[in-house]
Amino acid sequence: MQFSTKTLSADRLKTGCAIVPVVVGEPLAGDARAIDQAQGGRLAAVIARGDLQKKAGSTVMLHLEGALQRVLLVSVGGSAEVTEKSYTDAVAAVWRALASAAADEVVSLLHEATVSQRSLEWKLHAQVMAGRAAAYRFESMKSRKDSAPRRPRQVVFSVARAQQAAASQAVARAQALANGMDFTRDLGNLPPNICTPTYLADQAKKLAREFGLKIEVLDTRQMQALKMGALLAVAQGSEQPPKFIVLQYNGASSRQQPVALVGKGITFDTGGISIKPAAGMDEMKFDMCGAASVLGTLRAVAEMKLKINLIGVVPTCENMPSGRATRPGDIVTSMSGQTVEILNTDAEGRLILCDALTYVERFKPRTVIDIATLTGACVVALGHHHSGLFTPQDALAAELLDAGRDSGDTCWRMPLDEAYQDSLKSRFADVANVGGRDGGAITAACFLARFAKKYDWAHLDIAGTAWKSGAAKGASARPVPLLTHFLISRAEG
Repeated sequence: MQFSTKTLSADRLKTGCAIVPVVVGEPLAGDARAIDQAQGGRLAAVIARGDLQKKAGSTVMLHLEGALQRVLLVSVGGSAEVTEKSYTDAVAAVWRALASAAADEVVSLLHEATVSQRSLEWKLHAQVMAGRAAAYRFESMKSRKDSAPRRPRQVVFSVARAQQAAASQAVARAQALANGMDFTRDLGNLPPNICTPTYLADQAKKLAREFGLKIEVLDTRQMQALKMGALLAVAQGSEQPPKFIVLQYNGASSRQQPVALVGKGITFDTGGISIKPAAGMDEMKFDMCGAASVLGTLRAVAEMKLKINLIGVVPTCENMPSGRATRPGDIVTSMSGQTVEILNTDAEGRLILCDALTYVERFKPRTVIDIATLTGACVVALGHHHSGLFTPQDALAAELLDAGRDSGDTCWRMPLDEAYQDSLKSRFADVANVGGRDGGAITAACFLARFAKKYDWAHLDIAGTAWKSGAAKGASARPVPLLTHFLISRAEG
């Protein structure tokens, strides 16, 4: 599905379908009124009969004769001041209705609805993101692909000439974000026998070639030379070799300190010797969604050509049980020199991340954000609506919370008090890798905080938001929108 902007005459539209927003109970206005007049008042007559319900997202498809073949009337509610929810409900309904319509090209006027405190750019962005999400399919592993055409193929937003520049940029950025999200979804949906650490590294190399990024992939020998004992302890139970991926996007002056994104890349998590229950273990392929979100965000940023310097770091390996696997009670030395007593081998994500958080110090980053499907405790605390946000910096927390609200990819700030560090004490090492059942998401973040002292740092626990189970089973691509909006704000701030 491709999107573009044009300045069109509403009364002379030539397209498979025009999307017309309606405030039920109010007269048609603007381009909607012009279309109605060109059709002899047919739109207004249908609305007057009560065929279109007031509830936001209700739709009626009119089939016409001539250059304009169809009009999709969509309710944005019964108030001239449309809420965000009413608008997004209408947007979602549009793509559902168009999926069964034989229209290859459509013209959308939906953004003509007045949404409380929201700009034209926001309204266009919402349409693109919903359209691309509705069009997404993961079929690369199927021998028979869905043969039904995906419609519409082309969507044109009709905007005034004076709005063209801003609208065009908004649509281009939304498509870049959608491309990054689709890349993230594809990686998260791939089976673990395909999406191995080596495969992730190969995809990162392909991304680097396409967008001119600098890349380095460290192997086991190089990680040993760097004394990444925590990461290597997790990897040692698997036949798959670990990889440490470092990508650099330089869109600003070399004097600008970079932002670094660090993504957990456990391509399959059995729990190791502290093995997980069999039920639902197939979904543990999604334990690399933090890594996938870093790669997807880099792709979006590079396509947008943002004026920012960005580092992407992905420590990636499998967590498997074997005769070589790490045991509960083992003590390892991290790259930072801190020793860690491994009490639970299923708390492996923090072990690979802690070495990555030490590694990024060499780039002298202004800000580091790690992203990880880290704890089931975060799912218990926040469910599947908000990602967990942990940071000691109030200003950074505010930036990320704002980016979440703007993108619709929300997070919720959790405590990171020093008092929680007590539960990580070990009699035999500097720190234990788990702190007990209570406050598990918090103590996991407290563990990571010990390795993130030399820069502004935030941790996003996406265990409840990166993946959907049930009928909608699959990767969600969160928090790519949150991260991308954060980086846009940084680049333009």
